[in-house]
Amino acid sequence: HYGDVTDSLMIINLIRKVKPNEIYNLSAQSHVAVSFQIPEYTANVDALGCLRILEAIKSLNLTKKIKFYQAGTSEMFGKVQEVPQTEKTPFYPRSPYGVAKVYGYWITINYRESYDIFACNGILFNHESPLRGLEFVTRKITDGVARIKLGIQNELLLGNLEAKRDWGFAGDFVHAMWLMLQTDKPDDYVIATGEQHSVRDFCEIAFGTVGLNLEDYVGVDPRFYRPAEVETLLGDPGKAKTELGWEPQVTFEQLVTMMVEEDIKRIEREIKLES
Repeated sequence: HYGDVTDSLMIINLIRKVKPNEIYNLSAQSHVAVSFQIPEYTANVDALGCLRILEAIKSLNLTKKIKFYQAGTSEMFGKVQEVPQTEKTPFYPRSPYGVAKVYGYWITINYRESYDIFACNGILFNHESPLRGLEFVTRKITDGVARIKLGIQNELLLGNLEAKRDWGFAGDFVHAMWLMLQTDKPDDYVIATGEQHSVRDFCEIAFGTVGLNLEDYVGVDPRFYRPAEVETLLGDPGKAKTELGWEPQVTFEQLVTMMVEEDIKRIEREIKLES
């Protein structure tokens, strides 16, 4: 099925046709830096897209038949008001992306309380895998390390190396999303590892995986700094662990190593095809 969350009629027709038991709204313009360049589009997709799905569920009178998951983000915390961040931490978004996601969060709660929709917000901290887009810093690092190791690239230019994030494995986080919709009562959950690492830490492990030193290859380019930086994010997954029985299975070191190794395999395949 094809669709577009900026098209209300399409959403209604699609839900009417598919008759899903669960809807996971992962649709978004999800690149933080890009959201500064296309803020109106980001708001249309990330904020109003969520509203359109909820309104479709209500309009089709399926509030008792469909469970809805809204993908929140740690970027909603932005300029953090406390460390670590929990479900009760006030939001202070620092990008059009974060602002749009705050709208999605609150409209989900509003429809849950107004129309008795089984709707949950997952406030997911950074989750990565070998499938992460190359435009994101984590994949940019692992792809760059692989290319440097294979002699294709000589330098890796990044932005703020001291920015700190709570990184986990996407597979673990998707399991948490599913668990939310299996509960008896809808609620909102922070999904995070509870561990924090800097971009520099990520680079150190990535280069260490292939026996190289990041200082020999990494440079800082001011072009990659955001207009408003988010310096630190650290989640407290205590509620999810207690109520959902969720625990992350992949460590930070395992995650970075996995991504580097998969990028090396992919680039080696590309080299063979070209030859």
